[in-house]
Amino acid sequence: MTTVNGTCLCGDVRFTMDGPFQMMMHCHCSRCRKHHGASFATFVGAPTSGFQFVAGADKVVNYASSPSYGRWFCPRCGSVCPSPEVHGDMHFVPAGNLVEDCGARPEMHIYAGSRAPFYEITDAVPQHEVLPPGWPDPGIRAEARPPATPGALSGSCLCNAVAFEITGAPLRMGHCHCSRCRRGRSAAHATNLFVTFDQFRWLRGESLVTVFDLPGAERFGTNFCAKCGSDVPRHSPKIGRVNVPAGCLDADPGIRPSFHIYVGSKAPWFEITDSIRQFEEAAI
Repeated sequence: MTTVNGTCLCGDVRFTMDGPFQMMMHCHCSRCRKHHGASFATFVGAPTSGFQFVAGADKVVNYASSPSYGRWFCPRCGSVCPSPEVHGDMHFVPAGNLVEDCGARPEMHIYAGSRAPFYEITDAVPQHEVLPPGWPDPGIRAEARPPATPGALSGSCLCNAVAFEITGAPLRMGHCHCSRCRRGRSAAHATNLFVTFDQFRWLRGESLVTVFDLPGAERFGTNFCAKCGSDVPRHSPKIGRVNVPAGCLDADPGIRPSFHIYVGSKAPWFEITDSIRQFEEAAI
């Protein structure tokens, strides 16, 4: 038996879970990418009997992304949270929120046919275009959201209440493996696109954007849609740019990640297998 702790970025929502942990999987569906603001989401399961909330079960917010499926998140920091509605013998949680190593390792990529155009799968983990044979298909398909301005790069949250666009070539794109990014995105790592203030504009929903500044951090925080919890762009005056969660992009940005930072803090269950340059901390 292995007991691990889980937490959202701000710490308002916390849970514990007893192993054995199994069926860890990377999901590349467009809904998971939108909700987490990441290249993909990673979930891991364990017996329902060993799961419990330590704090915040009454705080988590649910966005019904489909008639039969809800997306839960912390209303203060936007981290994706486990569902308090437990059904069946196995309960799945976002692996990015686990504090300790649960011992499980990824067993599959699901919805690999819907993967982000900027993310290349380079590991040896089995891939499924949609789901493994025999699994019921919930009918999740990529949703096309054309840009409002021809030639612009558009983005939006999962519920589509918040939307933005970018003009011109982005500055750069990269993966961050720090614990703050992993908990903020509830994923293996954050993938961020950086643009100038002049390149970016909100199209709608700016009033729905919740801004969370992590206490004690010089400049770290998250912006997310208050309605669905999806990570959305964040203006960062201290670094002079807009940080765009790549998972909320609606199209191919035309640029590819060029670095991994804070690899010394990466999730123990995630292996970096690409040839992109790596930095132990933030020296990019």
